[in-house]
Amino acid sequence: MTRITMDNLHDFIRGTAILGTGGGGDPYVGRLMLEQELVKCGGIELIDPDDVTDDIFAISVACMGAPTVFVEKLPNAQATITAMRKIEKEVGRKFNAIIPLEAGGINATLPLVVAAQTGLPVIDGDGMGRAFPEFQMTTFNIYGVKCSPFVMADDFENTIMLETDNALRTEVYGRAVCVKMGGIAQVASYAMTGEEVRRTCVPRTVSLAVDIGKTVRELRVAGQEDICEGLADYFATSNPPRFSRVLFDGKVQDVIRGTEDGWTVGNVTLSSGDERDEMFITFRNEYSQAKLNGKTVAIVPDLLFILDRETGEAITTETLRFGQRVKVIGVAATEEMRTEQAIEVIGPKASKIAEPFVRLEDLAWRAEH
Repeated sequence: MTRITMDNLHDFIRGTAILGTGGGGDPYVGRLMLEQELVKCGGIELIDPDDVTDDIFAISVACMGAPTVFVEKLPNAQATITAMRKIEKEVGRKFNAIIPLEAGGINATLPLVVAAQTGLPVIDGDGMGRAFPEFQMTTFNIYGVKCSPFVMADDFENTIMLETDNALRTEVYGRAVCVKMGGIAQVASYAMTGEEVRRTCVPRTVSLAVDIGKTVRELRVAGQEDICEGLADYFATSNPPRFSRVLFDGKVQDVIRGTEDGWTVGNVTLSSGDERDEMFITFRNEYSQAKLNGKTVAIVPDLLFILDRETGEAITTETLRFGQRVKVIGVAATEEMRTEQAIEVIGPKASKIAEPFVRLEDLAWRAEH
């Protein structure tokens, strides 16, 4: 894939909503923002990570905050560009590419909006392969890219620059500022060279989002009886192939949700049709752990999707409602996200879960034996 255009926009947005793993904000908002830019520019160029040259100097742009806030306070592309320009001035060098911070939700869309407005290409990769709630939870940070300088901008283009000794400290300080900015801030961070992009990014996740969205659409058009099962099957042949399976089929029984310290936090309880089985899923912006009848069946950094059981569309944490008929899919994270080094930063402990990481496929084997 070489471009994002109006022809594949809807597939892309559908895919980013699913890869958002419950977080990332309303995909409808992201689509409207990007659609407006594509009408004007026609298309946004993508660079395959393998084709990134040493003269590339890339910046990651994103929106920081709780998805529940995004419903009423929309991301601001111009403020994001202001944050990016502030880093250029600080380091004395112009950026010539954009790389998404995460593969899901509005933070997969906003970089393309910024690219359209600045005329820069977008690297077909990101730092998460999904969505995570904190800025240090990236392969960029895990494999040695500095998060600083980290610039935050509010809707009035006021900026704050953070220079810290590590990405976790940046997240802690930045989250407090984000709350004071109204629960949402535009951020530029992880300025990196071409070599750092090639070495640290999760590759081809923009293309993956398009393929996921296309798969759901084609299954629907073909009249597939079980779209969610069809999507789970897709991952067995995706690039790279990944273990995936439908973990639950039922309805939303109860939702506890609130906004706390700049995150959307809570849990959802699902019940099966005969109410014999119950699934309990916790979230902090994104879905982080699923328990079936009290036993863990999926845990971060592996991916959890809650999908409408008829359409295969993603249901985000802020749109969960009593009575929704859903299916839950678990998908193995990529190998970059499963190393010992990565688990320290993005595993259960980092999400305040008092259990070790066990791979999705191993949990499935245990359940079967």
